[in-house]
Amino acid sequence: MDSVRLDIWLDVACLFRTRSEAQKACKAGKVDVNGQPAKPHREIKSGDEIVISRPLGRKQRLLVYAIGDTHIARKEARGLYEDLTPPATPEEVEQRRIDRLARAFLRPQSAGSPDKRERRQLRRMKEGSE
Repeated sequence: MDSVRLDIWLDVACLFRTRSEAQKACKAGKVDVNGQPAKPHREIKSGDEIVISRPLGRKQRLLVYAIGDTHIARKEARGLYEDLTPPATPEEVEQRRIDRLARAFLRPQSAGSPDKRERRQLRRMKEGSE
């Protein structure tokens, strides 16, 4: 085997939880292969460079070493590629931590009225700030 579908390889390499998540990311334009936006059915081969757009503006760069189309252990799956992503700066790490903490206090706009658990949390926050 010298090539495999992109969505299958992303799933086998444990870069996405499921193949359908990999397909959605490809269709949304979050995956580039060799500098070109890639569709899920694109065939990839050894030596291709993949760039995945992650949350908070991060980009993950990978170099494909091997091809696989069947699920393997996560440790073995890391051998299918080399991660070329530069390490995060201390400022980026701190910003991610702040964003993660802030996200806990934000509710989606379409959630409607708060449920029992959310009302308790809101009450605790209000009582603590007075």
